Amino acid sequence: MFDFSGKVALVTGAGGNLGGAVARAFYASGASVVLVNRSTERLNALYPAEQFVPARVHFAAADLADEASVTALVAGALDRFGRIDILANTVGGYRAGTPVHETPLETWDFMLTLNARTAFLISKAVIPTMLAQRYGKIVHVAARGGLTGTARHSAYAASKSAVIRLTETLAAELRHEGINVNCVLPGTIDTPQNRAEAPGADYSKWVAPEAIADVILFLASDAARAVNGAAVPVYGRS
Repeated sequence: MFDFSGKVALVTGAGGNLGGAVARAFYASGASVVLVNRSTERLNALYPAEQFVPARVHFAAADLADEASVTALVAGALDRFGRIDILANTVGGYRAGTPVHETPLETWDFMLTLNARTAFLISKAVIPTMLAQRYGKIVHVAARGGLTGTARHSAYAASKSAVIRLTETLAAELRHEGINVNCVLPGTIDTPQNRAEAPGADYSKWVAPEAIADVILFLASDAARAVNGAAVPVYGRS
């Protein structure tokens, strides 16, 4: 569908369901890929050399909540490929279920760290090389839950709202520098983990990771050159 030959895409969360779908889509479209996970062992298992040409793949273990680790990640990617054209940041998670007055501070800190701090740090790290190139595409994964506050979702909603606001701010700062910044808002993603947590649900209404990957690839392509600062709903029928 898209041709990313000659481009380098850095995909965070490449060991997960959504990150894996995004990584495979970029690779299939011709990009060289920097695949980021907390463990390279999982990446080696998911992306075997007989299926993924080593010359186009770089594995990186990183803690995206740690600035030094993120800085080293980007430096390693630049050493390997010389440039980073695309950041597809799929790292994130969900924890909810209690009203504010019963929510532990640990849950609040965990959600803000996992969803918002990581997005901030990886954006901060890739922007200098994109500015030097005067070209870049950044796509974050936020969530429908970041659009409005709902009962028993305070930490999750606040953290995903922060990703949307970060996206808008980056777009405003970088729109004249050849860099587009957008985010996607998935509905319920059809993953084995979500099915296990919701037995009996109508999974046909959920959105497949591959469908979200298609939207991310569009936003990373030159076909979306006029799209900047958008929060794109990808809800399926959920």
